[in-house]
Amino acid sequence: MPPDPTPRAPPPAQHAASSEPPVITRQSVYIAAVTALGIGAIIVVMGLTTRKVADAKLREWTENEAIPIVAVAAPDTRSKATTLELPGRLEAYTQAQIYARVSGYLNEWKTDIGTPVKTGQLLAIIDAPDLDQQIMQARANLASAQANSMLADTTLKRGQNLIKSNGISQQELDQRAADAANRQALVRAAQANLDRLRVLEQYTRIVAPFDGLVTARNTDIGALINAGAGGPPMFVVSQISKLRVYVSVPQNYVPNIPIGTKARISVPEYPGRSFAATVEASARAVDIASGTTRMQLVVDNADGDLMTGAFATIIFQLPHPETAIGVPASALIFNQNGLSIATVGSDNRIVLRTVTISRDLGKEIEIASGLQAGDRVVVNPPDGIATGDVVRLAGANGRPGEMRTTEDGRGNR
Repeated sequence: MPPDPTPRAPPPAQHAASSEPPVITRQSVYIAAVTALGIGAIIVVMGLTTRKVADAKLREWTENEAIPIVAVAAPDTRSKATTLELPGRLEAYTQAQIYARVSGYLNEWKTDIGTPVKTGQLLAIIDAPDLDQQIMQARANLASAQANSMLADTTLKRGQNLIKSNGISQQELDQRAADAANRQALVRAAQANLDRLRVLEQYTRIVAPFDGLVTARNTDIGALINAGAGGPPMFVVSQISKLRVYVSVPQNYVPNIPIGTKARISVPEYPGRSFAATVEASARAVDIASGTTRMQLVVDNADGDLMTGAFATIIFQLPHPETAIGVPASALIFNQNGLSIATVGSDNRIVLRTVTISRDLGKEIEIASGLQAGDRVVVNPPDGIATGDVVRLAGANGRPGEMRTTEDGRGNR
């Protein structure tokens, strides 16, 4: 027979057993509690460990950040025998400031600035009416003195004839002789005064004292001219075929620049071009204020390319080769101990070295003593830096003293 498809209910006893709740034992509760405590302990330990590690990293970072970062550079070493460049000033070899010897009014001027002139060439003419009147008076005084002298001579001759016949006394004759001599002296004085005024009359014509160039004209037609050097000169005539160059040489270089030393001169208006010059004279004395000696050079200017009063750079060739050590001017430290430079040792600790300056070149300083070519110089030392301080080098990512390797394979601190 086929099975009956109608579902049958389970036996009553089996149904009652499956509906009872599970039994939780004391052992299972204990295991769960121990597990929870273990997990909590692990979490606490991990948190404390993480915080401790973070504190250690923060402390290390703080300590590293407290160490100053400095930039270092090796001193610039080169041969000091190459050149010595100093500023100087060009001046005319001969220069005349021309003033008037007579007072009056400027009637005419013949030459202006930039005009070449020859010796004796007329520059200006002065109209001096006062001088003309003085000359006329001097001529009249001379004529009067000559007339009085002639009268005194005639009187003396008559007295000499009368003395023979005892017509006059010897004393009267002597008086006539003295009067005649006095009149002759007055004639000579009047003649000398007239000659003086005639010489002054020649100075109404202003002429060039030598061949040169008119570099200044400080007057014009109709201007009142006062005799003497109380005001500006009427004209300035300069001889520019050769020029003087004045330069102040530091005291320690003076022995290396004797008379006759050759030099080169450059000026801003001719870049890349230089002019030959020769040391002609030395003051042989040191200026107290600047510590330098004034020297005079001569440069040929036959072509007229150089201008008087212009700024120039003088380049000397020093005879004795030496090694110069140059550092940036910002590396110098001035304190109560004097002048020093901060260097960084192999252990990245500061070493202050007392130095002396050989030459100040503005942005760069040449050191005479106290520094070696292999020293690592701190370019911009921070305030208060002292020997023994630990520093970090700019551009180094590791801890102080850690070696880092660049792409070219060389190790740098």
